[in-house]
Amino acid sequence: MLSDALHYPLDSDDWLRTILIGGLLSVLSVLVLPVPLLQGYYVRVLRGTTRGDAAPPAFDEWGDLFVDGLKLIGVNIAVSIVVVVAMFVVGIVTGFGSAIGSGAGPVIGSGANGGLGGLGGLLTVVAFFAFVAFALLLGYVAPAMFANFAREDSMASAFDVSTVLAAATTADYLIAWVLAVVVALVLGTIASLLGIVVVGIFALFYVQVVTYYLFGRGFADGLADAQRGSL
Repeated sequence: MLSDALHYPLDSDDWLRTILIGGLLSVLSVLVLPVPLLQGYYVRVLRGTTRGDAAPPAFDEWGDLFVDGLKLIGVNIAVSIVVVVAMFVVGIVTGFGSAIGSGAGPVIGSGANGGLGGLGGLLTVVAFFAFVAFALLLGYVAPAMFANFAREDSMASAFDVSTVLAAATTADYLIAWVLAVVVALVLGTIASLLGIVVVGIFALFYVQVVTYYLFGRGFADGLADAQRGSL
């Protein structure tokens, strides 16, 4: 899978044109307008890999590309809202825990006051680790949400919990997700360092395409396995 992913951005006759355009859009992302175009291309990568396309998509039909990018941004915003709500809940629980601890008074180490102080501290710790676990879980599942959205061409499909979890809870998806993280960390770091000589900008786009390929491939393989297992 990793070998296929690394070759994927280059498996077309116009691969150089695609990488040059992708790198240029990455540079121009500071202008905001190119961002949906770039995100739209990643949607096409996900759509192609989840549907079994061997070659990477091209930069064409720019209007559709822009709309797809806006949709992916919309899904990302929805996911971010979930994180913000979770942070708000954690803040409430932490504040409640602090209030309990403060109410324990100066003799927090004895009797009922000590028990209240301990309960307040426990609530704070539990809330913190629960949020960390939730954030990690969401970070793991989010690419599957994006892949299902791209595959079905429907923003609602990103929140099709049964389908997303069916794929995300398979070994295929787990392996692809780990590989994508490794590629992003290792090759992304190298590409960032090369950024000082410009070529790194184009290398970063290449790395992004590889990671989205892995997410899409892992989702497709995982979903296929889950569907076979349910027969």
